[in-house]
Amino acid sequence: MKFQADHDLHIHSFLSDCSTDPEQLPEKILALEAENGFTTLCLTDHMWDAAIPGASKWYAPQTFEHISQALPLPQREGMRFWFGCETDMDRFGTIGISRAVMDKMDFIIVPTTHMHMNGFTLDGSEGAQERAELWIKRFDALLDADLPFYKVGVAHLTCTLIWKNRHLEVMRLIPKDEYHRLFQKAAKVGIGIELNFEPTSFTKEELEIELTPYRIAKEEGCKFYFGSDAHSNADTRAAKAKVEGILALLDLTEEDKIPLLRDRQ
Repeated sequence: MKFQADHDLHIHSFLSDCSTDPEQLPEKILALEAENGFTTLCLTDHMWDAAIPGASKWYAPQTFEHISQALPLPQREGMRFWFGCETDMDRFGTIGISRAVMDKMDFIIVPTTHMHMNGFTLDGSEGAQERAELWIKRFDALLDADLPFYKVGVAHLTCTLIWKNRHLEVMRLIPKDEYHRLFQKAAKVGIGIELNFEPTSFTKEELEIELTPYRIAKEEGCKFYFGSDAHSNADTRAAKAKVEGILALLDLTEEDKIPLLRDRQ
């Protein structure tokens, strides 16, 4: 059976500082995603655990206590609305979540591609080659971390935050043998690979660069989930079209879905 567009595990509410939509409330998210036909959702507001030193000025106010204001999450019959977070990794490889907070989360996403946070996730002077090497280094560091990988996903591996409007220059420089090595490692630990990119924004040549890591991840046995990265009601409404556009480009089946989604049916 083809991979079903029935979930969204990367959603921000107004509690994330990067959301500017006051209507991006859990109740509204639930209603809009019901219209999308999704049955499993996860709220993943940005969070840096106050118990972990090193938060940036931007992250510092976005603590577990802050994002917990969303609780209890509304529920609907036939749907599951999980509570999770999007934490981060600083330039020293520190991940902003403690074991105590991990245990309270249904799902945790960690981006390795937040290369726009100068002084926090990178020095800020890196060019294309340095960012390609950093892409590899940060993914390796995440896979080496002590995390409950059965409920962890790596967010937007091919996003523009790698280098604003130039991320494909970076992706082109990542050797395929490094993709294979990293995704073999990812499959072994069991981390989820997020399907999250704009499928209609590329030329044919650009699309081949964008799709390469996902194709290799499937080849190496990785499991996937969809994340819209919605920050507004408009983003949430568009989630169904986004995932369907992505799935049309990748030959994925239900067996390629992360076990967390299959095991909780």
